[in-house]
Amino acid sequence: MIKIRKFLLLGFAALALLSGQALAHPQPQGKVIAANNLYPQIKMETNKGVIIVELNRVKAPIAVNNFINYVIRGEYNNTIFHRVIEDFVVQGGGYDTDHIPRKNGDEIYNESGNGLKNEVGTIAMARQHDPHSAIRQFYFNVSDNDSLDPGRNWGYTVFGSVTFGEEILLQMSAVETDFNEDLNLDDVPVEPLILIKATLMPEDYIHEG
Repeated sequence: MIKIRKFLLLGFAALALLSGQALAHPQPQGKVIAANNLYPQIKMETNKGVIIVELNRVKAPIAVNNFINYVIRGEYNNTIFHRVIEDFVVQGGGYDTDHIPRKNGDEIYNESGNGLKNEVGTIAMARQHDPHSAIRQFYFNVSDNDSLDPGRNWGYTVFGSVTFGEEILLQMSAVETDFNEDLNLDDVPVEPLILIKATLMPEDYIHEG
């Protein structure tokens, strides 16, 4: 009987611990936008053409909500894609057209273990060495970048994919780049690649290109 009681007590303790962990799991930050739309669409109007991105709230609710909040506040409008590496990534979201950094919000929890891969045509969160340091910068994969997926270490959170304009993205990835003194960065497009406007589209939106 004593052994049974000890087992039950250990079981309850384990359940309490698991419940505590569940409650402690990070939740989306900021206002939850279009909460019932599991696959929100973002229209990106660039100086090279239109790109439509379908986000995946089922797999990456934190990254999706974070991204949408920046979109609806107009934070990505008139920003540049400041890091372009052919056959790797096209990265943006952090600087305006005058190379001035846009204001950062809070860092978000890394969701790279969600099963989505850094495959060509996907969008993911850029970050620093700290796995939970993603804020507002994002990148498009223009190749299958297995090295960015999680393994023994944290990967980079994929949170959606391009559904229209992949050819535009590939064109952007092939532009001439160089070191930029204003940004003190390599791989900056010589001729700016501009995200003119990013818009959250209605749930029933169908793009007619």
